[in-house]
Amino acid sequence: MIINYIVLILIYFLAPAGVIWLCRKYPALDTLGPIMILYALGILLGNQPLMKPEMAVLQDLLPNVMIPLAIPMMLYGCRFTKEDTKLQIKVIISGFLSVALAVVIGQLCFGRSLAEGAELGGIMSGMYTGGMLNAAALQSIFQVSSESYIMLSSYDIIISFLYLVFLVAGGIRLFRWLFKQKAATLTAEEQAELDEQIARAKQNPYKDLFTRTGRPHLWRVLLITLGVVAISAGVALPFGDDWFMVVFILMISTLGVACSFNKRVRELKYSYDVGMYFIYIFSITIASMADFSSFDLMGGLNLLAYIVVAVFGSLTLHALLCRLMKVDADSMISSSVAFINSPPFVPMISAAMRNKQSLIVGLGAGIVGYAGGNYFGVIMCQLLELL
Repeated sequence: MIINYIVLILIYFLAPAGVIWLCRKYPALDTLGPIMILYALGILLGNQPLMKPEMAVLQDLLPNVMIPLAIPMMLYGCRFTKEDTKLQIKVIISGFLSVALAVVIGQLCFGRSLAEGAELGGIMSGMYTGGMLNAAALQSIFQVSSESYIMLSSYDIIISFLYLVFLVAGGIRLFRWLFKQKAATLTAEEQAELDEQIARAKQNPYKDLFTRTGRPHLWRVLLITLGVVAISAGVALPFGDDWFMVVFILMISTLGVACSFNKRVRELKYSYDVGMYFIYIFSITIASMADFSSFDLMGGLNLLAYIVVAVFGSLTLHALLCRLMKVDADSMISSSVAFINSPPFVPMISAAMRNKQSLIVGLGAGIVGYAGGNYFGVIMCQLLELL
């Protein structure tokens, strides 16, 4: 039994490293992305003889450890600036409102037929204003079944990919035509800056993690994070079992944002990447809990329709609201990508639009989404339960 535990722990912790290496070596796998591959591996793992019922203790423990560690780490490097404040406020208000309206429509049309419709809508609300970090945090808060969460995440990857394909294939030109905006032109310096952003996103962020220069940053990140977790747990304890996880996660989010205002914390290397690795561990662990034999296929179709409404409905509403608020098409598109796909995708779409300014707007909107997605998801879940 102990050997099974050790083997399973090694798989959970080392599989993400292997998947990351494979994604960098083979572009076709990189198109799928590490999380999609880890979900598939986790589902396969969950149906192997190794997975005895006793392993459920480890499967329950790891997600509840990984998420509290990942949240503050991924928020430390966020930069909240006053640049283009008016434009940022417009796209943020439009983005959050459009997601809220789209999720409400999806809940009324499809979510009420799902056993955990309100909770899934809450997760989508946080995910489509922040990212996978927020989705994982909200799953911990709502304790949605692993089957529902895996199905949600798998459908999201597919629909979000199709959303990006739509934008690159013709959506950018369509929205520029509707907004009466001409294609942007870049100076050589601006093009170089965009190229640098994209190249940076493709680099291996873990290469120097355990070197002499990397280790001090890693230890500082871990110590600060343990302090954040300890303080958050202390604040949440008096709220009792029913509210502990909600207060705990929201407190961690708050302290993570607060730490980002400290320059020394914000400039620590690897915090985002280590946090993302914990999300990868969470992904394969939660996927290994899924039992496909118990999947509700009809419910899966309703969930798929719900996600389509949330993604493309929020894009449509975001475009309408931005047009009313006189926001340019490129800023609308980059902020929508930041909300739906998360900030790491913004440099790619900015390069496709050849617009440096959209990079700044999109990253700014995405940072606010990361910081506010957990709060927004909790509020939306409470609202959806009333429908």
